[in-house]
Amino acid sequence: MNPRIQDVKVICTAPEGINLVVVKVETTEPGLYGLGCATLAYRWRAVKHLIETYLKPLVVGREVNNITELWQLMHQNAYWRTGPIANNAISGIDMALWDIKGKMAGMPLYDLFGGKMRAGVPVYRHVDGADVDEICENIEKYRSIGVKYIRCQCGGYGGSDYGKAPSWAAKGALDGVYLDSKKYMRDTLHLFEQIRIKEGEEIELVHDVHERIHPTEAVRFVKEMEPYKLFFMEDVVPLEHIDWLSRIKQTSVTPLSQGELFNNPAEYKKLIESRAIDYIRVHLSEVGGITPSKKLQQFAAEYGVRICWHGPGDMSPLAHAANIHIDLAAENLGLQEWSGIEPPNFVIQKLAGPRGALLEVFPGLPEYGNDGFVYANDKPGLGVDLNEKEAAKYPCSDEITTWTQTRNADGSLQTP
Repeated sequence: MNPRIQDVKVICTAPEGINLVVVKVETTEPGLYGLGCATLAYRWRAVKHLIETYLKPLVVGREVNNITELWQLMHQNAYWRTGPIANNAISGIDMALWDIKGKMAGMPLYDLFGGKMRAGVPVYRHVDGADVDEICENIEKYRSIGVKYIRCQCGGYGGSDYGKAPSWAAKGALDGVYLDSKKYMRDTLHLFEQIRIKEGEEIELVHDVHERIHPTEAVRFVKEMEPYKLFFMEDVVPLEHIDWLSRIKQTSVTPLSQGELFNNPAEYKKLIESRAIDYIRVHLSEVGGITPSKKLQQFAAEYGVRICWHGPGDMSPLAHAANIHIDLAAENLGLQEWSGIEPPNFVIQKLAGPRGALLEVFPGLPEYGNDGFVYANDKPGLGVDLNEKEAAKYPCSDEITTWTQTRNADGSLQTP
């Protein structure tokens, strides 16, 4: 008899000060359980409530083997479909079911996906700094341990720190992160010119606009960045204006990536079919977990679009592991964002920060090999476990999110 879902638990923890939501699916088979990521860091209570109140009663008692059936059931059960809260909730259960499937088969997930296409996953890291000298110093530290792809920003995404409006803003403007898009573009062009002079052509560079300029500005900016031969530019337009990407693609050879805010196939289907982007960058839990992400990866492969999944700090190690397992088996992997989940002996403490708490809560993390690649372990399923006792030491926070309160000089809100 196939095991059935016996219980669904939601564990919320913040070992690094970032709210993480983990789902534990327990089965009727003693000792057999699965773990999945349902993290929506800035609305974590809503996700927890949806899982416990609506999804748990829906799936308890059903066979764990029927992952596609269960995903579709959860997806359409509320009638209105998709959205970040619903998709993240579904993702937690979906990933946990895949984790169980791997454990039942005695295989790591990459084997269930068809086996390895590569030995390791190439990753890129983030570098920031107050000026070009500090940024280049940090680039060299990463190069010294084999990192070949680096995303460069100066002062975050070009805005001020959150607080009172600066002197150049309109009188009476509210608190926020203030942006000057023209200055940001000038500064970024100068930054990459200097990076290429100091670091040469061998290092692969990435830059994230983070939607913070107008689409008409993006057309010019992407073209002006061409001389610096970026590996890709990310999120050059807001989600609401993705139709501009095809126009930008016609005017520049700079590769484009997009997708961390996508949660509906309607948002990316046309972009892939028209080849308006070079890299699809979805956040696995945001689109609903492993089941839809595998379909997306295969769909993109048919059009020559490569994957470079979103891999920030505000997703749990379970989702990072899911990224790596799909990457290992995908024929169309481009690159993988890696936010700094490292083994304890990682040498760049200034950049990586202490990782002890995260490693104690989530044993079995994929590891960076000090050679430019991340490697999954060979444990069945996702290969990552959860220490619930340790997780309980780090409660989540209900603080109001401020970094998304971005504003223009006149005080109007701007997408973050």
